[in-house]
Amino acid sequence: MTREEKSIAIENLTAQLAGTNIIYISDISGLNAEITSNLRRACFKAGIKLEVVKNTLLAKAMEASDNDYGDLPTVLSGNSAIFISDVANAPGKIIKDFRKKSDKPVLKGAYINSEVYIGDNQLDALATIKSKEELIGEIIGLLQSPAQRIISALQNKFAGSEEEGAE
Repeated sequence: MTREEKSIAIENLTAQLAGTNIIYISDISGLNAEITSNLRRACFKAGIKLEVVKNTLLAKAMEASDNDYGDLPTVLSGNSAIFISDVANAPGKIIKDFRKKSDKPVLKGAYINSEVYIGDNQLDALATIKSKEELIGEIIGLLQSPAQRIISALQNKFAGSEEEGAE
């Protein structure tokens, strides 16, 4: 790879990093072609971009980014693939699902909404993070619950008084 090609690759990676707040870094080495193809297909269906990257180029892109990746560049050794998503828990769920059949992919680290997670031991927590939409839905449900109880009580009260008036 020439210097110019490396520079272009760093610019592209920096632009990808700037466009998202959710990045998972994993090791997918050792997966056979069929499993890798299935992983890519699952990522595509979930709206996740999966890309194998050179560690040095990704480290330079992280350095050039406006985001603070903390210690995340320290996990960049060996083979690395990045999962870029709009949903915080989607890559975690896919990795966890694939780990039922294999010991790979191994989670190296993740960057989610300015928080840095390092190590494969974080996978369970990351796979269960609630998405923005799920949190909003829960909040709306909690807010609607008291109002629904009041309306139900009022309806029961009025229905009871109408029955009394009919007698």
